[in-house]
Amino acid sequence: MKYQIIVDSCADLKSDYIKNKNIGFNVIPLTINVGEKEYVDNDEIDVKAMLEDMKKSKKSSSACPAPQSFLDQFKKAEYTFVVTITSKLSGCNNAAIVAKNSYEKSENIHVIDSKAVSGTEILIVDKLVELIEKDLSFEEIKTEIDKYRDERNLFFILQKFDNLVNNGRMSRFAGLIASTLVIRPICIADKGEIKIAKKTIGIKNAINKMIQMIGEKAKNIENSTIIISHCFANEEVAMIKKELESKYNFKEIRIIETKGLCSYYALEKGFIVCI
Repeated sequence: MKYQIIVDSCADLKSDYIKNKNIGFNVIPLTINVGEKEYVDNDEIDVKAMLEDMKKSKKSSSACPAPQSFLDQFKKAEYTFVVTITSKLSGCNNAAIVAKNSYEKSENIHVIDSKAVSGTEILIVDKLVELIEKDLSFEEIKTEIDKYRDERNLFFILQKFDNLVNNGRMSRFAGLIASTLVIRPICIADKGEIKIAKKTIGIKNAINKMIQMIGEKAKNIENSTIIISHCFANEEVAMIKKELESKYNFKEIRIIETKGLCSYYALEKGFIVCI
């Protein structure tokens, strides 16, 4: 096989996502430890059970895969693209780079720091498939995909910020603001780091403001896909979809459920919007 794409499980993708038989695809799972239980973030993970166990346990953590998990996949294709969660939030990107540097044909491996999570990783994967199918060279694809990555935007609104703060993914000061009963901050991924972009009052106001911000950031809307990933936030997501459809003409609005790692940090009612 000439090309393959590898993602970590922060992409919220199933292992059969790519249907093209000429492009290999693999999802490398992270793990979530809750008390004495270990949840592997694969196709079979029971997110609801994991969240229930988290409510009962005072101890939980996440762990990125070892470099060997990536290295074992490289030999399956001549050229490999690896898409990871932002390096500012996880060691996945570093694990992939260590694996690349250990591989005898490291020049045939391109590790892409998504600088985000979930839907952004999916958009990058979709773009990679498109570029590969255009029969571009490996070097041409590397240039195009890095440019595409830098043009993505991610917004998210959470109801709880406990795990982001407790695991050092968000400052305690920002977490304190975010966890108040009234303020609903709209957060963004800024060069891979979590930042509060706007502070609003109430979830409806937050959603309306976020939709306005999406319109300000989105380019070439008629040809763009927007991905909304959520952790048991069906009501909020339905509201977002309805408002997006009434205001903009995106080519596709795709709704997905978060898997293990993203659910671990987003928690119930959290959602992420990627364009």
